[in-house]
Amino acid sequence: MSEFSVFTSVVQVRPDDIDMNQHVHNAKYFDYVLTARYDQMERCYGMSMEAFLERGFSWVVRASYMEHKRPLRIGDTAVVKTSVTEIRERGVKVSFDITKEADRKTVAKGWLDYAMVSLQSGRPQSIPDDIIQIYSV
Repeated sequence: MSEFSVFTSVVQVRPDDIDMNQHVHNAKYFDYVLTARYDQMERCYGMSMEAFLERGFSWVVRASYMEHKRPLRIGDTAVVKTSVTEIRERGVKVSFDITKEADRKTVAKGWLDYAMVSLQSGRPQSIPDDIIQIYSV
């Protein structure tokens, strides 16, 4: 997945995640990745989203890609693995793999390309060296 560390978070499928086909709606998989990244930012990298906001930074998605392999259903637990796969001057690419905990089979995989932005201007900006170091584990 990456030469950087892979981190794992567990997300329980909720009743409001389910669509008319009785499985998790496709848009919810990105929510699972976002939930995992918030958890991992604090727990694994030691820099929470709140810390980014306090410094006047945020992340926005520039591009995304996802392959759906099989469904998750009510009562399932998702295991979300993410890893930074690329660090650029103004952004990072994060790959993800979501599996069903019960059988460890992949249900979705893909990537998100984030840009770091200034909260003040809303414009992309260079990632500070200390943040690059934090994400380079």
